[in-house]
Amino acid sequence: MNPLRELRIDLEAYRRNVRTIRERVAPAKVLAVVKANAYGHGAVPIARAAVEAGADWLGVVTLEEALELRAAGITAPVVAWQFDPACDFHAAAWNHIDVGLSYAAQLVAAAEAGVQWVHLAIDTGLSRNGSSPEQWEEFLTTAARLQQEGRLRVRGVFSHLSNTSWEDDREQLHQFDAALARAAELGIHPEVRHIAATQVAVDHPEARYDMVRLGIGGYGVSPDDRSSAELGLTPVMRVSGRVIHVKRVPADTGVSYGFLYRTPRETTLALVPFGYADGVPRSVTNRAEVLLNGHRYRIAGRVAMDQFLVDVGDDPVQIGDEVVLFGDPARGEPSAAEWAEAAGTIAYEIVTRMGGRCERVYR
Repeated sequence: MNPLRELRIDLEAYRRNVRTIRERVAPAKVLAVVKANAYGHGAVPIARAAVEAGADWLGVVTLEEALELRAAGITAPVVAWQFDPACDFHAAAWNHIDVGLSYAAQLVAAAEAGVQWVHLAIDTGLSRNGSSPEQWEEFLTTAARLQQEGRLRVRGVFSHLSNTSWEDDREQLHQFDAALARAAELGIHPEVRHIAATQVAVDHPEARYDMVRLGIGGYGVSPDDRSSAELGLTPVMRVSGRVIHVKRVPADTGVSYGFLYRTPRETTLALVPFGYADGVPRSVTNRAEVLLNGHRYRIAGRVAMDQFLVDVGDDPVQIGDEVVLFGDPARGEPSAAEWAEAAGTIAYEIVTRMGGRCERVYR
């Protein structure tokens, strides 16, 4: 019997998604983003699958995430790009991890720790990490000096787009080109220039440069209003559980906290052991749908910490029946995008937050 709460991760679907994007963006290289435990899918298994499918690089946020991959024996190039201000970069040096840096003092600290390879983060308008235009001169000249002294090598230059509109993104590309031009004047000629994530990488060849970052698309979740199928991608995560209790109740029965749902007629309620402790957003109350015995039913009443209910009417249901929260729409299952709409968020958040007491099962 399946686990009570299961996250089924289809590694072959992930490999297919990586190969699909690789073919579409060639000859650009592909960096598979496996930060945040691979968006909730499991960093080490996904990283291995990415490399097997031909990903050239792996990307994480923290040094700890990079070290987890190295400890698992993964030797592919890995870049991390967010650090504690007091970060000791020695572990990055010892484990041959590339670091994405945003300001001059970080460059000096990395060089002193013996870091071999750095990627220069350029803020082209998102106003997050990265060196902004007024800081470029100090940042780039420091990088050039340290490289000339043989203390480190600038292996990459990167930025991130806002995805506000193509006009906004194109202006960011112009800013990126300006930073690259100044870097070249100072003798910095990186191996990889990267700014595009899944959406822009697929749609705009001019944004691909030497490498693209494959994030949410690798997990078979569309980054925009198109469906995964329209992009040739397959959802990797399937979230399911089992009914643990069934009861017949009369009309006008209050359901869960606050009685936000009252039964409109005599009906059957099925209890599902998923709650916000397992990653189900409380905001999907009375909105998200699940698949049970081939039919879709809407969550009835407030999502609690450990459980929610569905009203199945007069349809047959038994303890132990499988309930699919979301998975692949090609199988009739609700999608992560549908759950995101019900929660008033984005599908990135839905897949990343799932976990808690769930058992991950890898195919």
